[in-house]
Amino acid sequence: MIKRLSLLTLLFTLIISTVSAAKVTSHRGKVKDGYNFWLVEPNDSLEAKPVFIFLHGASLCGNDLNKVRRYGTLDAIEKGRDLDSYVIAPQNPGGSWNPQKIMNILKWVEDWYNVDYDRIYVLGMSLGGYGAIDFAATYPEDIAAAMAFCGGGTVRDLSGLNGVPLWIVHGTADRAVSVQQSDKVVQAMKEANEDTPRLIYDRIPGMNHSQPARLFYLQETYDWLLSHSLKDNNRPATEKFNITNNLMRSAYSGLRTTKRTSSKAKKSHKSRT
Repeated sequence: MIKRLSLLTLLFTLIISTVSAAKVTSHRGKVKDGYNFWLVEPNDSLEAKPVFIFLHGASLCGNDLNKVRRYGTLDAIEKGRDLDSYVIAPQNPGGSWNPQKIMNILKWVEDWYNVDYDRIYVLGMSLGGYGAIDFAATYPEDIAAAMAFCGGGTVRDLSGLNGVPLWIVHGTADRAVSVQQSDKVVQAMKEANEDTPRLIYDRIPGMNHSQPARLFYLQETYDWLLSHSLKDNNRPATEKFNITNNLMRSAYSGLRTTKRTSSKAKKSHKSRT
């Protein structure tokens, strides 16, 4: 009898975990002039849900979509981070991220799923940080907020960034992508408009290239993005949270396979070039 109850309990637990788990599907060659990508669907899609676009760094480029699962938003979800949203995680085969290709994927998702058009967010690191900056600068009227970690910008006109709540994080000890790359983005924004009220720039002393990866695993990161909407009057940047050593150390707390996540995040980041 005890064994039967234990088996029933285990079966019930498996059913509950299956129901609550987010649906993650891969899409190859689905979008014309786009990238192959992963799509995470929320458990309940009856209401329009926000979209997070995660752009990876150079170490995950290629034609094996499974590489995109190694770190970042997709990995955080698979390890227990609960985001009631859609997540688009494309794979860049190589070279700079193309804003138009990212937009083509977003449009496809908007056509087929119940998306909240006023809450589209982009975040990326290293090469993905460049991608987030370029995408937000190209489509400022479509992006509710953006976060770029240890990246820079490649598009000629960065003035559009002044219309987007944007949080840039870059460490002064980054030897893979110099903090000067983010400095240049900020300078370009100020040259286009001396007053940049929507910009938050954390230029963190002593932070290296891999450490910002921990931000993908923090609930605070997604809460900050979700605090913005295209419907906001004048679209201000909301108050930031403090990126402290204690907070960064706790990034993987409560997530599954914590140690494996941490080691992979440390090994997965290479320079943009």
